[in-house]
Amino acid sequence: MRAVVITRPGGSEVLEIQDRETPEPVGDWVRVRVRAAGLNRADLAQRAGFYPAPPGSPSDIPGMEFAGEVDAIGPLVQRWKPGQRVMGIVGGGGQAEYLLVHEGMLVEIPENLDFVQAAAVPEVFMTAHDALFTQAGLQMGERLLVHAVGSGVGTAAVQLAHAVGATVYGTSRTASKLERAKNLGLEVGLADPNFAAEIKQLTRGEGVHVVLDFIGGAYMEQNLAALASWGRLVFLATLGGSHADVNLGTVMAKRIQIRGCTLRSRTLEEKLAVTRLFATQVVPLLASARVRPIVEEVFPLHEIAKAHDVMADNRNFGKLVLKIDD
Repeated sequence: MRAVVITRPGGSEVLEIQDRETPEPVGDWVRVRVRAAGLNRADLAQRAGFYPAPPGSPSDIPGMEFAGEVDAIGPLVQRWKPGQRVMGIVGGGGQAEYLLVHEGMLVEIPENLDFVQAAAVPEVFMTAHDALFTQAGLQMGERLLVHAVGSGVGTAAVQLAHAVGATVYGTSRTASKLERAKNLGLEVGLADPNFAAEIKQLTRGEGVHVVLDFIGGAYMEQNLAALASWGRLVFLATLGGSHADVNLGTVMAKRIQIRGCTLRSRTLEEKLAVTRLFATQVVPLLASARVRPIVEEVFPLHEIAKAHDVMADNRNFGKLVLKIDD
């Protein structure tokens, strides 16, 4: 099988398309013929040598989300049969023609989505759904602030929050991304770096109930200022630094909850739980087109280096997708 391979830590030039042995399914594992795979910033970090794949996943084949067809099943598999269209997340290995997945980690693709659209769904919608509802407990009528609102997870979070009746505020350094996000349910776009003051003004001093943050340390002080009493702050990335001074007085006075959240490093049991909630609560929204994947650009497999460069330049709104069967 063909696969994207990280030949050594470095820039996009270290990526190659190589032939690897096609894996064989055993037990309750399924072999999927991958038709498309989403690209994530974690892939760039893994390529650079900063974010190794978890144990049990290929160390040199990136890719954390995929869409394709069931190709073969292990003897203990009960839920799937060859030919079914499926999507899901993996610890790595998604950017190859075939990969092995535990049967509980697969979700059937809604009929209204093709493989490219489906490949743009799992990582961002599972991450956003878990962060907003499982971790932060977002409720109907609450106010949400999403940073990096034009990112893949950002566009998914805006849609999910809007679907349940939350009011969504969002930040971006790019005015065009804020404008495009309004079509997804963004109520107010914030380009001002002093977003906390604007949030307080817009909410008559009350603040937002939940902040979904990818920036980290650089936004900590303003995040705390923007939160309402009993607010919840969820960190999904630290693009602006992993260290910050925290005013514990503000945290205690407002009774703020701060949580860190990743999917890739969780146990199989934890990922199975996330997948089940995604299948029951998000897939119906996708099937009815109440929420939808946002695909900015599609690349053939041999243009993987170009795709990495586009993501590194922060040019995309929503997802970049690799078409594996080019």
